[in-house]
Amino acid sequence: MKFRLEDITVYFPYDHIYPEQHAYMLDLKRTLDAGGHCLLEMPTGTGKTIALLSLILSYSLSRPSSPLKLLYCTRTVHEMEKTLSELRRLRDYLFSELGPSSSSFLAIGLSSRKNLCVNPRVLSAESRDSVDAGCRKLTASWVRALAERDPSVPTCEFFEDYERAGSSAILPPGVYTLQDLRAFGKQKGWCPYFLARHMVQLANIVVYSYQYLLDPKVAGIISKEMQKESVVVFDEAHNIDNVCIEALSVSVRRQTLEGATRNLHRMEQEIERFKATDANRLKAEYQRLVEGLAQRGNLRVSDTWLANPALPDDILKEAVPGNIRRADFFLRVLRRLVQYLKGRLETDNVEKESPVAFVASITNQAGIDQKTLKFCYDRLHSLMMTLEITDTDEFLHIQTICDFATLVGTYARGFSIIIEPYDDRMPDVRDPIIQLSCHDASLAIKPVFDRFQTVVITSGTLSPIDLYPRLLNFNPVVSRSFTMSLTRDCICPMVLTRGSDQLPVSTKFDMRSDLGVVRNYGRLLLEMVSVVPDGIVCFFVSYSYMDEIVNSWNESGILKEIMQHKLVFIETQDVVETTLALDNYRRACDCGRGAVFFSVARGKVAEGIDFDRHYGRLVIMFGVPFQYTLSKILLARLEYLRDTFQIKEGDFLTFDALRQAAQCVGRVIRSKADYGMMIFADKRYSRHDKRSKLPSWILSHLRDAHLNLSTDMAIHIAREFLRKMAQPYDKAGSGGKKTLLSQDDLEKMGDEMLY
Repeated sequence: MKFRLEDITVYFPYDHIYPEQHAYMLDLKRTLDAGGHCLLEMPTGTGKTIALLSLILSYSLSRPSSPLKLLYCTRTVHEMEKTLSELRRLRDYLFSELGPSSSSFLAIGLSSRKNLCVNPRVLSAESRDSVDAGCRKLTASWVRALAERDPSVPTCEFFEDYERAGSSAILPPGVYTLQDLRAFGKQKGWCPYFLARHMVQLANIVVYSYQYLLDPKVAGIISKEMQKESVVVFDEAHNIDNVCIEALSVSVRRQTLEGATRNLHRMEQEIERFKATDANRLKAEYQRLVEGLAQRGNLRVSDTWLANPALPDDILKEAVPGNIRRADFFLRVLRRLVQYLKGRLETDNVEKESPVAFVASITNQAGIDQKTLKFCYDRLHSLMMTLEITDTDEFLHIQTICDFATLVGTYARGFSIIIEPYDDRMPDVRDPIIQLSCHDASLAIKPVFDRFQTVVITSGTLSPIDLYPRLLNFNPVVSRSFTMSLTRDCICPMVLTRGSDQLPVSTKFDMRSDLGVVRNYGRLLLEMVSVVPDGIVCFFVSYSYMDEIVNSWNESGILKEIMQHKLVFIETQDVVETTLALDNYRRACDCGRGAVFFSVARGKVAEGIDFDRHYGRLVIMFGVPFQYTLSKILLARLEYLRDTFQIKEGDFLTFDALRQAAQCVGRVIRSKADYGMMIFADKRYSRHDKRSKLPSWILSHLRDAHLNLSTDMAIHIAREFLRKMAQPYDKAGSGGKKTLLSQDDLEKMGDEMLY
C-alpha cells in the first residue's frame, strides 16, 4: 500500500498497517525534518523494522536532490538477516510501484571475516581472531610482494582476483545478505569481505553491528568515511549504554601480562633480524614517526588493523614522542609498563584510583609520562606493520596492554582503575585483575551524535524513557513510548506475591534461599505445567541462583513431578549446549509433548531468542534481576552517575533491573496474532515504584486485580485466559478502534493523529 504522510508518499509493502506503525512513522518523519535525534519505544511484534525502513526510504525518495544514507545497527547476525529480508520485500514492492529506477538502491550487510570469508584454508580456524590472522597471512602487502618473487608463498586467490578486477569489482544494485555476498564472491572469484568493505562507502543502506559505530577501534576503520547526511538506527537499543561502556573498558589479568611478555620477546627477535637484514626499514619508520601518525590513513585495505581506541584526529597529526620513535626504545617502555602492572597485581587489598592518579603513579615508578601512554596503541600498530607481523591473533595480549595504556593516558574523567586480588564470588581463589572501567556511556556515542544528521534509538523496552537522554548525554527532538492496539487482550501480565500457603515470594538476598520461597516457586511451576499447553519459559536472576533452585527442586522431587507433564531444558554458559537445548525444546513443543526452558536474565536467550506462538505460552520471571550490587565496578559507576548526572543509585538499579525483566517477558509476544501470559513472581513487583518502570504496552494490560496474586489465584486466571484465547476473533478490529488499517482507512483519516 502507499499513502500520504504530511508532505511525502510512504511506500509500505503490506496491504494493512497497524495504527502504532503509522504514529511511529509520523514521529520518525518529524525527527528527520528537524534534523535531530529521537528515542522511540515500540512494543515487540508490531512491525518496528519495516516501519523504519519504509519511512526512511520513502523520505529519501521524496528528496532526490539530497538522498539519505541509512546505517542500520543490530546486535546479532540473526537480526541483521531479518532486517535485510524485510528490505528485500520493500525493494520488490518499490519495483512493482515505481519501476526499476526507484528500486536501484544498494543495501548490504557487513560482518566479520569469519562470517564472510569463502577461502576454506582460512575458514578452518575456530575463533574470529584466528580467521582474521589467517586472512592477513595471505593478503598482507608484504606477503603478496614476496609471492611475486617466490610463487611457492601462499596467497588468497579470491583476494588476488578482487585486486586484479580493480574498479570493476563492484556490486550491482540489490539487497545482499551475508549468504548472498558469499555466493556472489564465489561466483565472481572475488573476496566477499573486502568487496563488502569497499561497497560500504557506496551503498545506500548498510546493516551492521553496533561495534562498527560505537567501538572506536573498529569505527575508525569501517565507518570513518560515512557522510554526515546519514540516518543511524540503533535497533533493540535498550542496552546501548552497556555496549558503549564495554567498548571503552579493558581488563588485564596475570595471563595477559605473561602473554605480553612473550609477545615483546618475539618482537625483539624480529627487530634484531631486521637490523641484520634490512636496517633501512626501521630507519624509514623512524622518519615517518617524526612526521606524525596521520599516514596510517593511507594504508592498503588489507593492511589496516584496528584504529586507535581514543585518539582524536588532531593528535594523530602530532609527532610521536621521541622516547618511543625507535623500535627498541619503544619495547623497553612497554617492558617497564608490563613490569609495573605486574607489581600492581601483587596487592592483597581492593584498590580504586582515578586515571590521573594512576598515570602519576606510572610516571613516578616506571618513568612513562602521559603523552607516551597516549601513543602506545598507534606506535604498536606501526611497529607490527614494519616488522611484517601477520599472526595478529598471537599478539592479542600486547594489544590489550597498549589499549589500556592509550585509554588511561587519554581520559581524565569518566573512568576508574579498580584492582581486585580475589573474585567476590570465589574469595578463596586468588585471581588478581586490573580493570579500566568506563562509567560514562556518552563518551563512546558522542562522536556518533556529533557526526550524523539523525540518530534513532529504538526498542520494545526503553522505559523509563527519560533516563536515556541523561545516560547518553543528548537532547532528543522526539521522545515517545507507543502502546499496542489489540482487538483482544492477548497479553496477560500478572504479579504473583505469595504462594498457595500465603508465604511471600521474593529473590531478595535475605529470602532467596528460604525453603518456603524455593518450594512456592516450584509449586507455581508445577501447577502451571499442568494447565498451560505447549512451551513455558522461566527466567532466573542469575546462573548461580538457577543452579541452586533446580538442585533444591531435584532433591525435593518437584523436578520429577514437572517432568511428568513436560520435558525440561536448561540454558548454560556454553553456546553450543544452549543451542542444542533450544533446538530440542522447539522439537518437544512441535510434537505436542510440551517443554519448559530454564534461562537467565541478561543471558544470550533473554537478549536474542524469540519464543513466539506455541514455543512460549507463558513466561515466568522468578525475582527481580538486579545487578550484583557488591561489584566494585558497579559501585564506581553508580557513584559517577550520582555525581555527574544526578541519577540516584536506587533509580538506576531499578531502571536496569526492570528493563531486563521486560526484555525477558517480551520474548513471549512476537505478533498481534500471538498470545501469552507473563508472571512476575516477586512481591516487589507489586510496589508502584518498581512496577511503573515497566513499558507502557505491558502496564496497559496489567489490571489492578492481578497485582497481588497467590499461586491458586494465578492458576484460575491462567485457565480463564487460555479458554478466552481459544475463541475466534476479528483480526482487523471494528467500531472506533481498528487495529489494522487499510489504504482506504488512511485516506479517510487524512493526516490526523490516531491517538
